[in-house]
Amino acid sequence: MPPELDVQRRRMVEEQLRARDVVDERVLAAMERVPRELFVPERRRRHAFADAALSIGAGQTISQPYMVARICEALALRGHERVLDVGTGSGYQAAVLAELAAEVHTIERVPELAERARRTLAEAAYEHVRVHVGDGTLGLPGHAPFGGIAVAAAAPRLPDALFEQLEPHGRLVVPVGRRRGQELLVAVRSTEGPAIVRSVPCRFVPLVGEQGFDA
Repeated sequence: MPPELDVQRRRMVEEQLRARDVVDERVLAAMERVPRELFVPERRRRHAFADAALSIGAGQTISQPYMVARICEALALRGHERVLDVGTGSGYQAAVLAELAAEVHTIERVPELAERARRTLAEAAYEHVRVHVGDGTLGLPGHAPFGGIAVAAAAPRLPDALFEQLEPHGRLVVPVGRRRGQELLVAVRSTEGPAIVRSVPCRFVPLVGEQGFDA
């Protein structure tokens, strides 16, 4: 990669993440390694490291770097886990997760976005990430259980189907609320049911599907 992109990526990590209380060094290192610019449409590439979500077409976005970092940090991954990324979009969050976990599955409901993400992930040397097309609100029961599930779209409530696909002590991180504003919710699977921790206010595109919002 051109050295100026490396500089911009490091600056993104220091100014947008570390300076705003993202403290997991594994997450910070992963965000510095993943070439975010490859996951941004070419016409928007000069804004790749902006502190904002960016449109990628089909009404979807590549999430703000800070929100990707907060989701990944909330998963508390240690490197051995199988994880599910719901709402592939550009494939960027799946790539960051691939730096943090042993096995990554990602699911996208828009076939064209899924295929584009598959190509970009391969270009960025994350061809081992498995991209699926389908209703992300229902997860991938054939590949469960997961040690962590990251959702990059807003749900009206905790999606039961996803929670049930967690292994014991696994974590589901999902924005929950209304279409115009949500709160990042962390649900840990315990013998007593979901142990819920709420995090920062956020705003994501709607999670569309059987256990999400209507299209």
